[in-house]
Amino acid sequence: VRRFDNSARVPHMGWNQLEPTRPSRLLEGIPAGSHVYFANSYYVPVVPQTSAVCTYSAPFTAVLEQDNVFGVQCHPEFQSKPNRAHPLFAAFIAASVSTRRKKGAPATPAKTVRPPESASALAPAASGDVPRFPFEQVSAMDDAALAAGMRELLRATGRHGASDLHVSTGSRPFIRRHRALAYISEHVLTAEEALRLNTALLSDGQKGIFLKRRDFDYALALNATDRYRVNLMFHKNGAAGAYRMVPPTTRSLADLGYTKHLETIRKMLSYHNGLILVTGPVGSGKTTTLASMVDYLNATREDHIITVEDPIEVVQPAKGCNVTQREVGAHTRSFAAALKGALREDPDVIVIGELRDLETIEMAISASETGHLVIGTMHTSDAATTLNRLLDVFSPAQQAQIRASVAESLRGVVCQRLLPGTQGGLVLACEILVANTAIQNLIREGKSAGLRNTMETGIKEGMCLMD
Repeated sequence: VRRFDNSARVPHMGWNQLEPTRPSRLLEGIPAGSHVYFANSYYVPVVPQTSAVCTYSAPFTAVLEQDNVFGVQCHPEFQSKPNRAHPLFAAFIAASVSTRRKKGAPATPAKTVRPPESASALAPAASGDVPRFPFEQVSAMDDAALAAGMRELLRATGRHGASDLHVSTGSRPFIRRHRALAYISEHVLTAEEALRLNTALLSDGQKGIFLKRRDFDYALALNATDRYRVNLMFHKNGAAGAYRMVPPTTRSLADLGYTKHLETIRKMLSYHNGLILVTGPVGSGKTTTLASMVDYLNATREDHIITVEDPIEVVQPAKGCNVTQREVGAHTRSFAAALKGALREDPDVIVIGELRDLETIEMAISASETGHLVIGTMHTSDAATTLNRLLDVFSPAQQAQIRASVAESLRGVVCQRLLPGTQGGLVLACEILVANTAIQNLIREGKSAGLRNTMETGIKEGMCLMD
């Protein structure tokens, strides 16, 4: 119990001192102008079958007014299931409604009072609200309450429009929204608190792997639409976790900002063999663009698509195509091993989450030459840098052969970045290279310096530069 001005508190009264048949005893000694709130299931006694629904920190808030006339704001979870609440809850609510009616007051609360921050921290946040969580109370929560709180924190972060949530030892929890960082609490997490928060949603097997390897990547799925890409690790202070929000729906290429270049990209995707590269720095939306391309192929073709990801972020249900999604670690040893196996699995399209090493790049080029459409991503900033990175991983003795292979198999390169918009939010900036005859000759001859001039003269073919 706390006064509105936080200047006085009423001494704690144990639940065993209250009788469900006399809820008015709870009001004795509480001055007018105060409100009463009940904490989450860790503190509130409930019958066993209600433990699943007691995951909110404020089941109801009682607002005290003059002459002990008060109203009750009951959480919708308990309004819809009053028979499953603790008897004291039901009696308290019934008594409050009866008292108000005897006094001639309306049955609904006379005014809305927001509970203190500590009581409302785990309550579901409205769309757009800054995520809240009582980080200072982590040590007092049991594992079930902590897991429920983390789930709601992730959902609230997604509703707020943030792309990432960071929970790290020795720092305040923060989110990233529109490329900018914002703290969501002033509490500095201890090593024990950070470790409990970051392992609250892990299974016993996953927790064992994380503690052994000290690094762990996985895809967290709370339900069919709430998915997150999670990276856990240890640093000098303790455990830390980065949670990337995965959009619940796959946006079209036009919605992503490729309206002017839609026909160019669709033409690339119309080929039944060759290599398409989607590139950009970290956080530029490559995964989202890749998912949109797969969704377009899935809707317009009748093929077998195999994706290799680390981890699986966007789930692609079968439409016109049969989509087989594999995850590195859970379903295959590595990208290279999955690519080698894919050639025997009768695919038409192979999607590679990241071309990160020589073996994977070599297998991707070979697959694109053997009648498969291969789509992959790289961490490069423009088309020229992409081709240099792709080719320079090979030894000098292989350069001539690889340049000839890439010149024949390359269909196009899509480079992208996300930049701050003039009206807020982020907007897409892209660079597109289409592998025409001139581009193929430059690649074959190793004259990457001439790519920019050729792209400037290839605007009619759908090319464009980042600037």
